[in-house]
Amino acid sequence: MDYFLTEEQQMIVDTAREITNEKIIPVRAELDEKNQFPTEILKDIAKADLFGIFIPEEYGGFGGGCFDIVLAMEELARGCVGVATSYAASALGIFPVLIAGSEEIKQKYCTQIAEGKKYAAFGLTEANAGSDASGIQTTAVLDGDEWVLNGTKQWITNGGEAQIYTIIAMTDPEKGARGASIFVVEDGDPGFSYGKKEDKMGIRSSATRELVLNNCRIPKDRLVGRRGTGFITVMKTLDMSRPGIASLGVGLAQAALDEAVSYAKQRNQFNKPIISFQAVQHILADMAIQLEAARALVYGAARHIDQHPKNMSKVSSMCKVFATDMAMKVTTDAVQVLGGYGYMKEYPVEKMMRDAKILQIYEGTNQIQRNVVGQELNKEYA
Repeated sequence: MDYFLTEEQQMIVDTAREITNEKIIPVRAELDEKNQFPTEILKDIAKADLFGIFIPEEYGGFGGGCFDIVLAMEELARGCVGVATSYAASALGIFPVLIAGSEEIKQKYCTQIAEGKKYAAFGLTEANAGSDASGIQTTAVLDGDEWVLNGTKQWITNGGEAQIYTIIAMTDPEKGARGASIFVVEDGDPGFSYGKKEDKMGIRSSATRELVLNNCRIPKDRLVGRRGTGFITVMKTLDMSRPGIASLGVGLAQAALDEAVSYAKQRNQFNKPIISFQAVQHILADMAIQLEAARALVYGAARHIDQHPKNMSKVSSMCKVFATDMAMKVTTDAVQVLGGYGYMKEYPVEKMMRDAKILQIYEGTNQIQRNVVGQELNKEYA
């Protein structure tokens, strides 16, 4: 389908597609096997100015919106969701600064991200605070001109590879959700270190580590926004970022469909290609229908968000749920079309199915997203 992209948007797609075809696809299996962070590919992405898409022009970026980010992430995910996640996590990590940061803090950090010189990460999740983000136990105490942070963040994407971290910590624990604030912690700050690197089922080229804050001292001016507004900023951040996760599902499903159709045209059984069998055609047809429906919803949601509506939570959650559930279904079906070959690491659909699962989990499980949609519907029909 033609989505009538502008010249600039088509350029984003073409640039990301070139990187995917030339840089990502040839090495994705190796990166997956070695659990290796895609440092060189991210440098290529930076040279192509794709890190500047989500940064305003006044900080050296492209000034693009949610839809522009979605287009880039979809193409990168067609090559490897692990690589695309490493790229996406930098956007997620800097979003709180863009949403609530002072002019000084934006000038300092956003320009570095736009140039691709540094990467960002988002430090929210803890061992006892996953879906219940209000359960975080990391604390921040003001001591003179410094904040002192203590706690451990878990499963942080780009952990140990990023240089800039937005950390959510409790400044006034007795106030509950209204007692959380956001801080920028830099790699190398005293008292800041990394725990183990996780050995994951999928997106293995994406680094996932613990962040350990042990009397970590940072300057007073690293507070992002006003004290106590951390959770409001977190919710706004996730509303902006979830269409990006949905687009990873779209890109991944497109890759799986491409592989399945190509294989079905070449694989012969009973003296004819299996794509000539109605049973296989129906599987492929359902894959294509679900994929295109998800793409339309994700694109529509992203364009809606770019109009800065008062409430974007429902649409953001809807597209995340639909597209990532679709990706899990389509990649599983791709393995089925390839049969025994699909189960072997020699063929990329095995990796695609493993990569798909996390999309239903991170940045808010799809069960929680359904809660969000249901709650918003309850408000609308009050």
